[in-house]
Amino acid sequence: MKFDIITIFPHIFDCYLGESILGRAQNKKLITLATHDLRKWTSDRHKTVDGKPYGGGAGMVFMAEPILKAVDSIKKKKKSKVVVFSAKGKPFDQKMAYEWTRKYDHLVFVTGRYEGIDERVVAALKAEEISIGPYVLTDGDVAAMVVISSVARLIPGVIRLESLQEESHWNLLVKGEPAGKGLEYPHYTRPEVLTFKGKRYRVPNILLSGNHKKIAEWRAKKSKR
Repeated sequence: MKFDIITIFPHIFDCYLGESILGRAQNKKLITLATHDLRKWTSDRHKTVDGKPYGGGAGMVFMAEPILKAVDSIKKKKKSKVVVFSAKGKPFDQKMAYEWTRKYDHLVFVTGRYEGIDERVVAALKAEEISIGPYVLTDGDVAAMVVISSVARLIPGVIRLESLQEESHWNLLVKGEPAGKGLEYPHYTRPEVLTFKGKRYRVPNILLSGNHKKIAEWRAKKSKR
């Protein structure tokens, strides 16, 4: 899958996108990630990307024209989708991430700042507005990283299928179980007994029993909270 990100701070993404699982996925050519500086598509010597909102109000709004030119210049694949990050957008969730890996092979992200983006961008591009939670961020760049992380890991080969099947929300999106089920069971590792500030914390005995059937039953019970 190809990810294109339109931003005014492209270097913000350099470290995060190049490390760990996302970095390895790029090396294996399972995903392609590219950032694009929005100022490249401005027409004045100051490379202006924002303006005061019509009707008054605090803050500045990203202008539509540079964004439309930027998106238009990106070579689209057959199954492409344009996403605009916005606090008023549709809540992003695991089901959406899974469906995007099935429906699309190219995602174009428009990240905003300040008071947001001219509403005409969404209309002209037939883009989908997405929010990653009921709160306000200083920018959409972090939101883009969140969505890339969530979507990319579901692409075949990026992470072992066995790891995905045992994690939170997998049942919700694949098996169709009702909301509230399918959250991942608790995990423990060494030491068997952890001492912290004079108090001892033990690994549940069932996990030390070697009885795989009983362990599976315990995990299933704990995952349905």
